[in-house]
Amino acid sequence: MIAISPTTPVLIAGPTASGKSALALHIARSQGGVVVNADALQVYDGWRILTARPDDSELAQAEHALYGHVPYNAPYSTGHWLRDVAPLLVGKRPIIVGGTGLNFMALIQGLADIPSTPPALRTTGNDIPLSTLLQQLDDPTKSRIDINNRMRVQRAWEVLQATGRSMADWQDDTPPPLLQPTDAVRITLDVPVDWLNDRISQRFDQMLEQGAIAEATAMLPTWDPSHQSSKAIGAPALIAHLRGDMTLSAARDAAIIASRQYAKRQRTWFRSKHADWAKLDVSSTDLSTAIAFTP
Repeated sequence: MIAISPTTPVLIAGPTASGKSALALHIARSQGGVVVNADALQVYDGWRILTARPDDSELAQAEHALYGHVPYNAPYSTGHWLRDVAPLLVGKRPIIVGGTGLNFMALIQGLADIPSTPPALRTTGNDIPLSTLLQQLDDPTKSRIDINNRMRVQRAWEVLQATGRSMADWQDDTPPPLLQPTDAVRITLDVPVDWLNDRISQRFDQMLEQGAIAEATAMLPTWDPSHQSSKAIGAPALIAHLRGDMTLSAARDAAIIASRQYAKRQRTWFRSKHADWAKLDVSSTDLSTAIAFTP
């Protein structure tokens, strides 16, 4: 049983569609607190449905922060997120939830103050194959990032090109963390793969029913695959469908496959980085018996 006091910050991580937001809302409704987003894509204002941001009903049940507060065409990094989350660590107890492992790592381990890179360099990097970017990175840097995540790999490449120092070198100069890990309850949702894959399929179908195509239609005039918000899973496929390049059935299948692949990378990350976090399988556990709310 995981004991949670009303004054202790709670961190909830896990793969996409694993039930993180539902758990955070359960804790907030039961014991109070602010549900704070730690997902790299839910910060954007463009793709509410596809990024599974809380709907109006959920927002009405508890206070939420850092959801949809960034323009869809703006850059936003872990450093930006840390600056935004810092004031939320005081006052009402934060319940920080998301699937972006790097945000949690930066929060409880610290983040190096790496300079931003020139837009022109980013444009150059966009045209370089992932394998070529990786070849230019040092082994320590490659061991610390998801080498299948192009955004992370390209960011490391840009830092190396712009500063002459590797990402790992910058990280070794990391300042103290904003939140000590022992000062928070840390929970990683660890659910069976088959259960999660079924959930991913069901959730994307629900997104289609809730208006994901209309959302994509609204974003189509300003669509730019280089925007970070355009990495929302399902967005490229739905845009391709709207342009006549893909049937809706094919777009659905592509989105579900991409989501499952992303979930696999997330599970690998959390197994590696969250060995000392409490594990919770919400697929077979009654939250009333798994969570103990203490005075």
